Formats: sequence, C-alpha cells, structure tokens
Amino acid sequence: MRATGSRSRTRREPEKNLKYKGFTYYRGCQKYPSAVKEEGLTLASHRYRTDCWENHTDKSNYTNEKLQQYFNHHMFIMEQEEYKMEGIEWTFIDFGLDLQACIDLIERPMGILSILEEECMFPKATDNSFKTKLYDNHHGKSPNFLRPRPDKKRKYECHFEVVHYAGVVPYNITGWLDKNRDPLNETVVSLFMKSSHKLMAGLFGDYISSDMAGEPNAEGKHKKRRAASFQTVSQLNKENLKKLMANLRNTQPHFVRCIIPNNSKSPGLMDPFLVLHQLRCNGVLEGIRICRKGFPNRILYAEFKQRYRILNPNAIPEDSFVDSRKAVEKLLGSLDIDHSQYKFGHTKVQHCE
Repeated sequence: MRATGSRSRTRREPEKNLKYKGFTYYRGCQKYPSAVKEEGLTLASHRYRTDCWENHTDKSNYTNEKLQQYFNHHMFIMEQEEYKMEGIEWTFIDFGLDLQACIDLIERPMGILSILEEECMFPKATDNSFKTKLYDNHHGKSPNFLRPRPDKKRKYECHFEVVHYAGVVPYNITGWLDKNRDPLNETVVSLFMKSSHKLMAGLFGDYISSDMAGEPNAEGKHKKRRAASFQTVSQLNKENLKKLMANLRNTQPHFVRCIIPNNSKSPGLMDPFLVLHQLRCNGVLEGIRICRKGFPNRILYAEFKQRYRILNPNAIPEDSFVDSRKAVEKLLGSLDIDHSQYKFGHTKVQHCE
C-alpha cells in the first residue's frame, strides 16, 4: 500500500507543479499598470478549513488573517488618524480588532511556518517532532495557541487549535512535512526540461537537479536557480503574500465584503445566525459604528465649493475672491440643514452623508 501511495503521489506532484508553473507564467504575461492608484479588494467570508493541506496554514487561514488585519487598519486606525490630521476633535475608539498576535504566531521567527520550514530541512523529522516543537515554543506562551478541546463529533484527530478572528480552528498536522517539501521526481522533471515544446522546457528552466547542484560552478552560475528549486510551499506562499500586501499598500482600497448565506450552498436560503456571525467577526458592525459616530465622507474645500455652489449661489459673491474654506463655511451656514452632521478640517469638509 505504501508503494502504491508513493507512485500515486509521484504522478500527482508533477501535474500539480505544472499547473502552478503554467498559471504563474500566464500571470507574468499580463500587462499591469506600473503604478496602481486605486484597487478594489474583495474580502470573502471564508470558512476556516482543516480537512486539506491547501487550507491548513498559509494558503487560506493565514492569508485571510493578513487581509482582515489590512481591512481593520484602514477602517479603524487610519480612519481615526484622518480626524487627528485634519484637526477635528475626536476621542480615539479601540475596537479590540488587532490581529497581530495571531499573525505573529504564524509568521514570526520560530512561529508555526518557521518551525515547519525548519523541520522540512531534517530528513528524520516527523509529524510528532514537529508537534513537539510547536508546543515547546507556543503552548502557554501565545494566547492564540491552544490544546485541542475534546469533541466527540470530530471525525479526525486534532493536534492543536489556533484562535483566528473568525473563531477557534482545530488543526491536524498529519503529512504537513511531506506536503510542504512538495517533492518532484527528478527523472520526470528532466524529461520536461528536455521537451521539444519550448513553453514546457521553459517552465522548468530554473530547476536544479541534485547532480547539477554538485557541479563546481553551481555555486555561482546556478545560485539563484537552486534557491528557487528547493523552495518549500510555505516559503513560496509567504513571498507571494508579501508581494500582494506591498501592492495593496500602494493603492487606495475599496472593500467589497462577501457574505456566505448558508453552509449547504442552497439558493434562496439565508441562515441569519451564520450571516450575523460573519458580520461580527469581519468587523462590519464595528465599521458601521465608527461611520455613525464619525464623519466618513470627506471632500476638499475647492471641490466642495465647485460641486455644491449651485445649492445657494448668492451665499458666495462672484465679484470677489473668497478662500475655498471660507466659501464652504458660508455656503453650509446658509443652508437649512443639521449643522452637527459636518466638521471643518484643515483641508477638507467632513460630513456624515
């Protein structure tokens, strides 16, 4: 049975790797603007999974944690810092949505991913040795790392639990080391490299076999290529996530929140408890709170004057120059509106609606 499983995995791994390399090549051929000023970011309310490798750590839960932290920073920290920069009187509100402790548990030195990568370097490392290192470094030291709670309904063994923003998630680490190494059969890869199809050969052009790695000039000529060949799945995902976050930080984001209506994927069915849970853990309700307490809409004085002068043209004299802020103050003061619904900042007028 072991031999059969090994052959099956040998057949699957090149196929999976080929799909990934093909997708990466396709993405690299796309023409993206060199300077992106505005970005739409869709945040889906993913259910945390533990039944497959792709969702165990960095592929889904880790990425969700980073994106949610990015959302929280923009919605709750930068929003309130804007009031301070504009000189608007405001008492800072701590919504208690900082996810850095969980992110540190996963990505910091000697975190879950770091220990995983370290164990992958040792041929004699096992799932049990990986588990032991996790407990030695985090149990009782990190509030987000917990021993598994007994649950008779569980169909699999739970080795530890992590407190994510969406709730406590159990993890089973069986096979993590082997899957993270993502081994490829060198004989199969060598055939790909010698392929008469230029694209196929090019996709594996940076792969260095064990024989090539032992060559005297390999240290210089193949140094960068060797690093790419022996990269683990978790390392590759961390690099891709780092690039994604760097790109998002250079944009002006607009968030689209996706809500899962039910767990059965049935049309026309809304589970109110599931929806409410997502709204709570995703920070949407806190976002509504800060919008109701603050002034989420803002516009420069010159633009406001040009756009809304038509509401009362007589409030701003045309025969003389009037400073944009003074003009906006006169215009809003002449209108029959609730004057508590807006504030004047240093450069912008901020209002509720």
